[in-house]
Amino acid sequence: MAPQASVVHGLKAEPKDIPSVDKLLASVPALVQAHGHRFVTGEARALLDALRLRALSAELERSELAPEALKEALQARCAARLAPRIRSVVNLTGTVIHTNLGRSLLADEALAQVMATMNAPNNLEYDLASGGRGDRDSLVEGLLCEITGAEAATVVNNNAAAVLLCIAALGRGREVIVSRGELVEIGGAFRMPDVMAAAGATLVEVGTTNRTHARDYEAAIGAQTAMLMKVHTSNYQVQGFTAAVDEATLAEIAHRHGLPLVSDLGSGSLVDLAQWGLPREPLPQEMLKAGCDVVTFSGDKLLGGPQAGLIVGRREFIERIRKFPMKRALRMSKLPLAALEATLRLYLQPERLTRNLPTLRLLTRPLAEIEQQAARLLPLVQQALTPKFDVSASAMQGQIGSGSLPVERLPSAGLVIAPSAAKGKGTALDELAGALRALPKPILGRIAEDRLWLDLRCLDRDADLADQLPTLAMALG
Repeated sequence: MAPQASVVHGLKAEPKDIPSVDKLLASVPALVQAHGHRFVTGEARALLDALRLRALSAELERSELAPEALKEALQARCAARLAPRIRSVVNLTGTVIHTNLGRSLLADEALAQVMATMNAPNNLEYDLASGGRGDRDSLVEGLLCEITGAEAATVVNNNAAAVLLCIAALGRGREVIVSRGELVEIGGAFRMPDVMAAAGATLVEVGTTNRTHARDYEAAIGAQTAMLMKVHTSNYQVQGFTAAVDEATLAEIAHRHGLPLVSDLGSGSLVDLAQWGLPREPLPQEMLKAGCDVVTFSGDKLLGGPQAGLIVGRREFIERIRKFPMKRALRMSKLPLAALEATLRLYLQPERLTRNLPTLRLLTRPLAEIEQQAARLLPLVQQALTPKFDVSASAMQGQIGSGSLPVERLPSAGLVIAPSAAKGKGTALDELAGALRALPKPILGRIAEDRLWLDLRCLDRDADLADQLPTLAMALG
């Protein structure tokens, strides 16, 4: 047994074979010059410590300590440490406005505005006309009022914050009436009853899960009532034996009792999507015309802009909301505000929205165009994945995403990939999905029915997939 152990031991590196930090640093002067002595020294020390542990466990090959191998390992380690955690990915999931993938894509005009805001001082809170202090809301308030018809507007960092701020400013210490069927849960277990509690208001539920009537609101109004609230259930749908009270009826009830009506639309489209054959969503303009005093909605969903919570409505209530102390903690910073202003300007040219607004362009992309793209890419993907996988073009059903119109589907097309072998399909698909995620520009699809589905609706450039196929083929062996 001893001779065999000696032979095995001789193939492995020992701790004493590992070079010193100084010796390793001396071999990479260009790396030190590029990144600085302190950073490279720290990474060199971490690399050698990891190798030493493997040597102690007799797991380190001598070849890994060759000078070139050590240099490459250190260079790779430095590159990995300095690589950004937020990376561009290729969204082939079939969900256009994907919450986990950053939701809406910004328009070129918005990106240009952000860059212009970043590289020089700007008038974020400076009134150029008067030469005095300004209000950052003024940068977008005029546009929001023009587009929605509101008397006034303010913005915060997301729609959850907008709802929280409105309830706190208008209902703190008093009661807010909401239909039981509208007590929504937003992503991340952010529930309407919890928002009410955090805002310091008392939730009063009326009606039932599936049916709420005008008389339910009337009966619940009392001396402690601060406002009525209507919540658009954009991320689910109750069907069957249902009843709900529309905004015009609720506004009449609220105003008769001297109360404001607040409407949370969630997704917040600013244009009628039905004109492009898409499912219709309620508009802030319509809610205001129906008598709602305050309307809240998101900036990074159907609106197609940055993350933001937009609050529009009657001036007296917007001013109360704007002056509430919580507003400063929830305000937007200059970068998303610049992107929001540029996005809103695009709505002044409605005929060009499907060209200039990426989210709307992807949602309205012609099915024939997607099918032609699938046909172009099919032979390339087949060549890269044969013989391990069978690839075919197929019709698909995507979705808008981010809680918008959850039961509606978008006709689409793409590629379906199935393992050739009958056994081990799950493992093979997981390996393929992992290899796609590990590409220089990660590609994300979805696994269902023992297949990997690549929906091409959001693939702007064939090259984002085609150019990475050789790398994918090598990774899969």
